[in-house]
Amino acid sequence: MKLIYEKCGNYLVPNLLPNPEPEGELRKYGMMRKNYLENHHRGIYSGMLLEGTLKEHLLMIQEQAEGRFDVIVRQMAEKENVTEKLKATDQMSWVRKMNSIRARADEIVKDEIIYIL
Repeated sequence: MKLIYEKCGNYLVPNLLPNPEPEGELRKYGMMRKNYLENHHRGIYSGMLLEGTLKEHLLMIQEQAEGRFDVIVRQMAEKENVTEKLKATDQMSWVRKMNSIRARADEIVKDEIIYIL
């Protein structure tokens, strides 16, 4: 392994560069996973942070959670007959039912993906 050193005063300090982080923005589920690891599994969080794999893991969890959320919402809406026809005829009822579906789907995603190891 070839290291490049930089002279800093009377000392030679290795010029270490971290691995580049993957591109992507952390959104709701990625931030929730980060907070969960940071507060409840400090060792895993610190290890991933030091290895440079934390953001990659968070983006993967975020993608899985968002996909699962969309599938659950679609399935629940079909099962409960929350359709575009209902939206056109009774908007308040449609909004009420969709908010309920989204809240339940959010809880399922948290239990299945975010808050487990």
